[in-house]
Amino acid sequence: MFDWEDDNDNFENHLNDDLARFEAQLAANSVGFFDSDRLEAIIDHYLMNGNYSKGELAAEIGTQQYPFNSLFQIRRAQALSGLGKLKEALELLDVAEKTDSEYMELFLTKATIFSQLRDSKRAVAFFRRALELADTEEKDEIYLDLATELEQLRDFKTAVEVLKEAMKSNPKNEGALYELAFCFDQLGNNAQAIQTYRRFLDDNPYSFTAWYNLGNTYSKEEKYQDAITAYEYCVAINDRFSPAYFNMGNAQLTLEQYHEAIESFELCIEIDGDDPLTYCYLGEANEQLNNLGVAWDFYQKALSLMPTLAEAWLGLGIVKDLQGQPKESLHYIERALELEPDMDGYYHVYAGALENAGLLEEAEKAYQACMTLEPGNEDCFFDYVDYLLEHRPGEAKTFVENYIHKHQLFFSVLPVIYLNWVSGNMEGAKLVLLESFNKDPEKTKDVFIRYPELEDVQELVNLTRS
Repeated sequence: MFDWEDDNDNFENHLNDDLARFEAQLAANSVGFFDSDRLEAIIDHYLMNGNYSKGELAAEIGTQQYPFNSLFQIRRAQALSGLGKLKEALELLDVAEKTDSEYMELFLTKATIFSQLRDSKRAVAFFRRALELADTEEKDEIYLDLATELEQLRDFKTAVEVLKEAMKSNPKNEGALYELAFCFDQLGNNAQAIQTYRRFLDDNPYSFTAWYNLGNTYSKEEKYQDAITAYEYCVAINDRFSPAYFNMGNAQLTLEQYHEAIESFELCIEIDGDDPLTYCYLGEANEQLNNLGVAWDFYQKALSLMPTLAEAWLGLGIVKDLQGQPKESLHYIERALELEPDMDGYYHVYAGALENAGLLEEAEKAYQACMTLEPGNEDCFFDYVDYLLEHRPGEAKTFVENYIHKHQLFFSVLPVIYLNWVSGNMEGAKLVLLESFNKDPEKTKDVFIRYPELEDVQELVNLTRS
């Protein structure tokens, strides 16, 4: 090896001299002998700078000058790969493999080419062979490439095993950490993702991106307070990381921490500047605090930046309805529905505004449209039951029974308790309450939230005390 290789300035000077000499000889169509290390550096320079044609020429000269050095065949294959000549590249590598079957980079290059060809099965096989021959410091990227190909094959369980090995090999491998969390997400195993992030953070407590992703996973599990705590750690480490403020604001909105949500969203605007979605959520937080004029302005700001933002149109409609102008609200809600016709929640809002405007037949159609799109929309279901009790009470029980039979959703049983009680059938109410309570005690107690009158019925309340 050369002394200048330990000195970056000298290395650059020698490389520049070698490049000038090589290109001059190319132009003269007479390339002389080069030391193998220097020729390799020339080839690597071309490949790293995307000059694959010259890289291929230099590598071909290398194979002529050093016919028993398979590295030059591998470099030529890499250059051909960059030029899109994948079949030729593989043929060269097959030849090289016959003379040097223990060269890690050969198998890594083959794996990469098969990945380009979207032949993930073969890519996986060659990444595994490369991994067997790789030095410790080379393994990080190979583990990630192997896992990516397994993900392409949707073999997330095997990808998890590979990524766990990657984490054992290098506990600070953040790339492997995020891929591992992605795989757990695909497998629907958020608990494992949380455990993985927490274990990583025990050793790397200042990784703000790990705290951020932990927060996101807690949010998926609807553990919003835990998510907020994780986001707080994230911004304590990096106070200019706006995605954490944005997601924290959303979690705070869900927990009805409206003042805190406003603060989080305002920090997003301070860091990133105007953003339609952030303005929209600022509108929602102010709307919940009954700051309706402020909410209106934020929704309008959102639409000035993104006129097709359905959430902001919906927000304007809600503000108008809350201001006692339900008929005026309909235009805005209808615009939201034009933009997002499959949003069950929008139909729910529309139904409420139509009912407030006295347009009962239209309101009923909107309630039904919402429940058709999403039978599990619990709030819409209960509001429609209330609608029937107010306008056509004789139909409420039949509707609920049919809904239970069709959808088999636990919450749809709760109105039966109320309907039995209100009709004077206390024994029927108690029987349904007991059956529900035995299946899901916490969810059954929602009946007292949905129907507050029942809180004064001691016989029913006593049945839910364990």
